[in-house]
Amino acid sequence: MSQPLEKVLALTNINDITEMVSTYLKKPVVVENDQFSLLAYSSYYIEQFDEANQQTIFTKRWPIPILEKFMEEGVVEQLKTIPGPFHVPPIKDIGLNPRVVVSAKYKEQIFGYIWVQETTPPLTDTQMDFLQKVSVHVGRLLYKENQVKARKDEKKNQFYKKIIDETYRTENQIKWEAANVNVVLPTSFLVTVFMVAQIDEDIFEELTETIRLFVNALNRPAHLFTDELKIIVIIGSNSPASSSLTESADQLTNTILSQYKPQTVYVGIGSEYTSIVDLRQSYLEALRVIHTAEFLGTSSLPAFHYKKMGVFLYLEAIARFNSETDYVNEDLLKLERKDQESQSNLLETLEAYLLNHCRIKPAAEQLFIHTNTLKYRLKQIADLTTIDFNDFNMNAQLFIDLQLMKRKKQAPDR
Repeated sequence: MSQPLEKVLALTNINDITEMVSTYLKKPVVVENDQFSLLAYSSYYIEQFDEANQQTIFTKRWPIPILEKFMEEGVVEQLKTIPGPFHVPPIKDIGLNPRVVVSAKYKEQIFGYIWVQETTPPLTDTQMDFLQKVSVHVGRLLYKENQVKARKDEKKNQFYKKIIDETYRTENQIKWEAANVNVVLPTSFLVTVFMVAQIDEDIFEELTETIRLFVNALNRPAHLFTDELKIIVIIGSNSPASSSLTESADQLTNTILSQYKPQTVYVGIGSEYTSIVDLRQSYLEALRVIHTAEFLGTSSLPAFHYKKMGVFLYLEAIARFNSETDYVNEDLLKLERKDQESQSNLLETLEAYLLNHCRIKPAAEQLFIHTNTLKYRLKQIADLTTIDFNDFNMNAQLFIDLQLMKRKKQAPDR
């Protein structure tokens, strides 16, 4: 065993190990946990850190653009599957210079990563072997730390579940219990819930880990836990003057949905609150959005925020009323028959026109047709039906009935 390796293996502090490895390799070194949060970096070569390393050190984690790029380039998947150190080529888009990285494992589970910025000269085979042996030692140390963290996280998970389940009666009771389990309550917060469209445990586990990575990359406090097949994310702020929580929720939602095929994942975002008693309310609002998406048979809603759902929140109740009263919209049935007979697009045209507040130009742009074509279609609609676009109430009814008609086509047995 070489003397540098022997010295490293005698150390138990991650910062000391990082400095020792950096000194031996004569290169900048960063150590992260399994969620890509910064644990340590070598200070001796700090002036040689590239832009990507500087961002990671500044934010204490991978920013979302870097994480997205690493997923796109397959680096995250390689970290999970390649057993030893491997080379990561430069990625100019995120300011990444050449790297060598190795997963820090223990009992076949990854607990962290050791990143070496490969400045000139490149690492030798001996140095790569040194790095592999160090990773085993680091993996063992991080495993022990992770055991302690897992116990703390479980207490935190149970605490938040009890709030959602209304176990606590008052805000003071919640604050008392938070102090007992060392949970810092956010000044303001909202709840985002993710669910898989099809019950599949493998997809659920993969989705959970992906969301966990991106939650960790947010620039604000957040906590993730699961309850049955629901992935619940509490996004909070400890500063009254902080930027909007909804922006963080949108960023997380859009990033996650971009990683998965359409109709795979349901998302709901509850309202923002300042009293911890309202955590359950924000959670129920997020679930209501998801329930609406399930009812309509589509994960592509006009909005994921409860407060922006508008009339969509009431479609199920309206559908029940329509069923009880045998209501049908005769005008829409006429347009549906016309579309079937002539291969026209009158229903699609009608919806786009209503969505754009009965304005010709934006509706035509949405449909990718000329304004004259749209005017011709609107004349067809007027000739076939009793629709009066100057009647706001009729327009509102048309829009609601259109959504329920689409829902019936997508799920005829429901």
